[in-house]
Amino acid sequence: MRILFLGDVVGRVGRQVVLDELPGLRAQWALDCVVVNGENAAGGFGITEAIYEEFLAAGADAVTLGNHAFDQREALVFIERAPRLVRPTNYPAGTPGRGAALVETQSGARVLVVNVMGRTFMDPMDDPFAAIDRELDAAPLGLVCDAAIVDFHAETTSEKQAFGHWCDGRASLVIGTHTHVPTADHRVLPGGTAYMTDVGMCGAYDGVIGMDKEEPLRRFTRKIGSSRFEPATGPGTLSGLAVETDANGRALKVAPVRLGGLLEPVAPSFW
Repeated sequence: MRILFLGDVVGRVGRQVVLDELPGLRAQWALDCVVVNGENAAGGFGITEAIYEEFLAAGADAVTLGNHAFDQREALVFIERAPRLVRPTNYPAGTPGRGAALVETQSGARVLVVNVMGRTFMDPMDDPFAAIDRELDAAPLGLVCDAAIVDFHAETTSEKQAFGHWCDGRASLVIGTHTHVPTADHRVLPGGTAYMTDVGMCGAYDGVIGMDKEEPLRRFTRKIGSSRFEPATGPGTLSGLAVETDANGRALKVAPVRLGGLLEPVAPSFW
């Protein structure tokens, strides 16, 4: 399978670069599955039903979330009727929505998509390691699903790396989200799981992790906030990870994807 994961979409700039680029990439690279993290898509905080539908129409097979999953109040309701929208599975019992989805892609493949949130320097959540065990055991790779994609939404590189090793051999891809800066450690782990500590964001990099730089600078230098964070403007960059798997769902090849904007462009050489 050919899989593309796109990092946290931040605001209007991030949405637009995804909507502009994804349909062409889906066709050009003959993608079997596309997953988009959309937790910052609505003004930098949360997601709306209209935006979720836009991502699906552009070619996404599933949309994952994170700690801003319910910043838009409407998400508490529409997530129940959005089967391809996946919030962290280790939210407490009774939280609206689902933490995993077995989706059928446009190519007919069965892909397990799981969203998990870390606990280090994040809101206290249920144990992410126990939570991912339950989800992966319920849909074993190569038996129930053709590929398994795990979005680990976490703050620290150490927790993300530990989580990747914990899932190695049981998932096609473990991808880190949340910190919005792409790392350079993309690789295939010994058991056949593609891994990257943070995929980066889809948005404007002339800011502070996708937000207009003025308010973060005021808060860092004066320790007093004067306004709410607003998404940065300017050229948009699409940041993602490309993965190719074998017939058993194990990763064979992995490469970063960066298109447009301010970062050095890069695309997979194997497609």
